Amino acid sequence: MRKQHEYTRRTALRIIDFFYPLFRKVMPLQTFRYAACGSFNVALDNTLYFILYNFVLVKRNLVLPFFTLSPHIAALFISMSVCTPIGFYLSRYVVFQETAKQMRQQFIMYMTVVLCCILINYAFLKLFVDQWGWYPTPSRMFITIFVVIFSYLTQRFITFKPGIKN
Repeated sequence: MRKQHEYTRRTALRIIDFFYPLFRKVMPLQTFRYAACGSFNVALDNTLYFILYNFVLVKRNLVLPFFTLSPHIAALFISMSVCTPIGFYLSRYVVFQETAKQMRQQFIMYMTVVLCCILINYAFLKLFVDQWGWYPTPSRMFITIFVVIFSYLTQRFITFKPGIKN
């Protein structure tokens, strides 16, 4: 398992760092790595959201034993449940390698930020789709802009704050 983890990390870094010279003059390496990993994760998240909303849920409510979720909210929770662990892995092992915190502590902090991102997504989806009648997928993509900025700043300066490892 350790070899597979190291192989995955090295492969991701090789691919990302290959393109870095094109952006060297406009951003530091760590910011580029965050942008690359984040872009991959956001693309995966939005693709899953689109597929779930349109083809799995078929724009119908998800009826659960104790409550019912509208299709755009159900798609949000399902897609984020897939992309959250991927985002944590990429953040910890590809982007913010020089972190000062232990993995458990980082994971708790990361999940706190993710929870905030889910709440931001949820609130704005309810506003844009349920109140204003916008289409769900473009609404989600628009909301992503704000969530990415919030996420980067909190992950960079709080969750994966650089320093001496414990």
